[in-house]
Amino acid sequence: MGDINQAAEFARRAGDVLMRLRAEAELSGLAGQELKNAGDRAAQDYLAQQLRRYYPNDAVLSEEATDNSARLHSERVWIIDPLDGTREYSEFRNDFAVHVALWERGELVAGAVALPGRGEVLTSQPEPGGLHLPEDGLRIAVSRTRAPELVHRIGSELDATLVPMGSAGYKISSLIRGEADIYLHAGGQYEWDSAAPVAVAQAYGLHASRINGDPLEYNMPDPYLPDLLICHPQHAGRILDLIGSFEPA
Repeated sequence: MGDINQAAEFARRAGDVLMRLRAEAELSGLAGQELKNAGDRAAQDYLAQQLRRYYPNDAVLSEEATDNSARLHSERVWIIDPLDGTREYSEFRNDFAVHVALWERGELVAGAVALPGRGEVLTSQPEPGGLHLPEDGLRIAVSRTRAPELVHRIGSELDATLVPMGSAGYKISSLIRGEADIYLHAGGQYEWDSAAPVAVAQAYGLHASRINGDPLEYNMPDPYLPDLLICHPQHAGRILDLIGSFEPA
């Protein structure tokens, strides 16, 4: 099984773990922070076990595990977020995700984003038909609770509709599903928040960069990766120009 298919299988099965746990939680009364913690732990344990079994020589960077600087000397690093969108998961919503990406020698070479609540897995091997075409009028996928001021300013300039939804992986996936045209984030993230969705987005031909236009880089000594822009390529230039015009002189 190739790396992309394996990433998809890992993400799908981790999603199955999360859905079973949540179904059990409805019966047991597990909720809130306890359910968040249980979901993080269960998905992390599953993915860590599978990566040790199938890729014992590869390094791993995970939100839910202690970072090991040995990854900086590895040619292959799996970058994972076992549960992206713990709040949505604990609220029994469907807009959460599982991220599994593979970085190799400076590039993201495989990515899978499972959307367990929808029963879908998107990968860096595009499905036939590719992107769903956007509808008339621009839509920006934004946080349900804390959309950055920059997003509101861009939305106003573009006369775009802001569409609230959950996790980063779910937002980026919404561009592929035709539910949004732009995802702009400037509120602070880490590599595991975007690696798998970015790998998928780029495979589908979407623009992906920092908000100053610089490329997104992974497996860095500090995994903090605070901002990004994902959009249909025809909008990238205008959005980047607008962002630049907002910066102080």
